[in-house]
Amino acid sequence: MQRPKILITRPIQQEVVDQISQHCEVQVHHIDEPMPAGLLAAAIHDADGVMPAGVRISRNIIDAAPKLRVVSNIAVGYDNIDLDACNHRHIMVTNTPDVLTEATADVAFALILSAARRVAEGDRYVRSGHWTQWQWGCLWGTEMHGKTLGLYGFGRIAQATARRGRGFSMRILYYARNRVSPSMERELGAELVDRETLLRESDFLSLHVPMTSETRHAIGAQELALMKPSAFVINTARGPIVDEEALVQALQAGGLAGAGLDVFENEPRVHPALIAMDKVTLLPHVGSATAETRMRMALLAAQNLLAALRGERPPNLVNPEAFK
Repeated sequence: MQRPKILITRPIQQEVVDQISQHCEVQVHHIDEPMPAGLLAAAIHDADGVMPAGVRISRNIIDAAPKLRVVSNIAVGYDNIDLDACNHRHIMVTNTPDVLTEATADVAFALILSAARRVAEGDRYVRSGHWTQWQWGCLWGTEMHGKTLGLYGFGRIAQATARRGRGFSMRILYYARNRVSPSMERELGAELVDRETLLRESDFLSLHVPMTSETRHAIGAQELALMKPSAFVINTARGPIVDEEALVQALQAGGLAGAGLDVFENEPRVHPALIAMDKVTLLPHVGSATAETRMRMALLAAQNLLAALRGERPPNLVNPEAFK
């Protein structure tokens, strides 16, 4: 019996590759960068399954893979995959939720801390040799204790961020389509508010919604104008949720105190004005970048992949209509 053929679009942990290789023929793209579309189309032609990471699986790529049965995304977000094209072909699409929750919440809170206490700016100040003496007025920041942490979206990562905020005695507000249970609200000390209230009252607005047509530019000029001039925007979700040009204008005009960004609208390109601003902390999309988390993500993606190839419903199927 011929073994299924699998394409993995990035060099992942060999332990995971070996696990998949027990059941499949595996081809790994050994360069840690997005596969060019032409190379991806050629490599996926005979594949029964693909494990993409940070690469677009478009309709053209799917059309180039007549045998494809499963796209096992090594990420929680799947906006890089043409879901309609997969549904049309009954190709199962899976993701890796839960396993990156705590790591991403860590980064969200690291950005909050950095924005409030000017951590990245202070690091640059010392490294550049500008620190020659202790000064009373050097790098004053913002206290976090007692401030309002606003969570735009309230899924797993937002809830984990709220737990961290409670440790700093922060007031927790959230805005989401669905209210969580009263017991969860009590546990986290979280209060559901409307969108405008969240924007007006947040000292730190942390974004935690998936990337969809509805959430694109959910934070734009109008939303930023509602926020306090002393407030900070934190984004570890997806770059296009924020209108980057509007964010730049708000920061330049003094409409916001600062921002902490792990994701960008046109990444890896970053708006030049953001790079020039000391009051903005910038990270290269590393929310899940710990050794432990990336291993769990790869293992879960492998589990999803192998279940789908066995004809079973994968644990983390995002398009159940494709399962037949």
